[in-house]
Amino acid sequence: MTKIGTASASPGEMDTGRLPVGEARDGSTVSLPVAVINGINNGKTLYIQAASDGDEVNGVGVVQQLVPRLDPNEISGQIIIVGIVNIYGFRTGEHRNPIDDTKINRAYPGREDGSATERIAAATFEIAKDANYILDLHQGSTSRMIEETRVRCGRRHRMHGKCLELAKVFGCGHILDKKGPDNQLARVAPDRGIPTIDPELGGSVGWNDASIKQGVEGVFNVLRYYGFLEGSVQVEKQVRATGFDQYAASSGGLVQFEVNLGDRVSKGQTIATITDVFGETKEEIGANKSGIFWRTRRLPQVAAGEYICSVGTGLDRY
Repeated sequence: MTKIGTASASPGEMDTGRLPVGEARDGSTVSLPVAVINGINNGKTLYIQAASDGDEVNGVGVVQQLVPRLDPNEISGQIIIVGIVNIYGFRTGEHRNPIDDTKINRAYPGREDGSATERIAAATFEIAKDANYILDLHQGSTSRMIEETRVRCGRRHRMHGKCLELAKVFGCGHILDKKGPDNQLARVAPDRGIPTIDPELGGSVGWNDASIKQGVEGVFNVLRYYGFLEGSVQVEKQVRATGFDQYAASSGGLVQFEVNLGDRVSKGQTIATITDVFGETKEEIGANKSGIFWRTRRLPQVAAGEYICSVGTGLDRY
C-alpha cells in the first residue's frame, strides 16, 4: 500500500487525493492534488510534479492527459504525481507564491515549520526523496521558448551522467546542461542520488497543445526506458547547450526579432531590432556568441534595460 495524503493504492490500483501543505488566511486547509499509480508488479518509483511556478501550466496539461492513460495492471513499480505544486500561484495565475512572493523552486528541501513556500517544498520533497527518478515539469513561463530539458546538477556532479541520460530519454531534442541556482529540486535531489531533470515545455500564456504533447511523449519515453512499462525507446543524440546568454535592450521601443526560435545564429548576427513607434531603428542587437535562438519575451514593447531574448551557447551533440 502506498499512501500520499488522502490518496492510497495497493499494487494494481490507482487513486487520487489531496496532500495538506498548510492553512490559508481564512484558516482553511490548503492542499495539493496528488495521484498514486501503484503497479501490479514490483519496480522503481517515478515522481512527477508540475506547476511549481504557478503560471507554468503546460505541465498540468501533461498530468491531465497522462493519468487517464496509465493502467496499474500494465505498470511495474509506482508513479507518484503532484499535479499542482504552487497552488497559491496557480489559483491567481502568478509565477511566484503570492503569499510570500517566493519561487517554490528556490526553496528545496524546504522546512516543515517555515514559510508558506518552504512548507510546500518540504511536503513535496518528503515524497520526492524516496523516488528513483524525478521529473519536475516546467515551461518558459509566459515568454516564448523552444521545448528543452534542463540538467541542473552541474557537469562535475556525481549524478551528472544519469541526469543527462534521463534528459536524453525524455527527448525534447534540446538540452540545457548548466548548473542551476541553489535550492532547485533538480539541484537538491541529485545530492540524494536521484536523477532529476526539468523538462521546459515551451512557453505560452495558458497552455500549448504541442508542448503538452511533447511532455506526454517524454513521460512515456521515461516509463518505457526505465522499465515501468513494456516497450523500447530509441534514444538519439540531441543538441546540448552548456551556456545561456541573455540579452537586454539599451533603448526603449518596439522589438522585432530577426530570427526564429530554434534557429542557429552566428557571432555578430543581428538577432533583434528596436525601433520607435514610427519605425525608425534605435538599436540593433547582435549575438555575442554563436548558438541557438532559445527564448524571447512575448510582448513587443520594451524599456531600456529590460530582458529581450536568450541564446543557448557552447553547443554540441550528445
